[in-house]
Amino acid sequence: MSSLRYLFLFVDIGFIVYWFITALHLIPAEFVYNDYANPILVNWNWSFFPLDLLVSATGLYSIWLSRRKDVRWRSFALISLVLTSTSGLQAISYWVLAGEFDPTWWTPNLFLLVYPLFFIPRLIDDSNAEGFPLSRE
Repeated sequence: MSSLRYLFLFVDIGFIVYWFITALHLIPAEFVYNDYANPILVNWNWSFFPLDLLVSATGLYSIWLSRRKDVRWRSFALISLVLTSTSGLQAISYWVLAGEFDPTWWTPNLFLLVYPLFFIPRLIDDSNAEGFPLSRE
């Protein structure tokens, strides 16, 4: 579970950076997905914004709670992980339905879908309750 802190930092800060880069249109043309400028796909992409920011907020908040030895860190970590997996699933579902495969977009979204699945069962199982693994001790 101690690796969860680093994954949260990587993912949560990554989402914030991604949306900053997206808002400023800084993604190079060779890395954008097919039909990137299509207004429907622009709306589809931006529909993830609130979800992704909620992932970041709950993940970073769980780290903050853990550092303060507050047992609520587990609940916020669980929320963050479920939302993270949901975000990845939604993106992968779209690419499957669109019949498109681009490793540039599939790889990070498969990561978002799968990595939480390793931690969710351990957060749900109270018998595995560990102290505060998200804090730096």
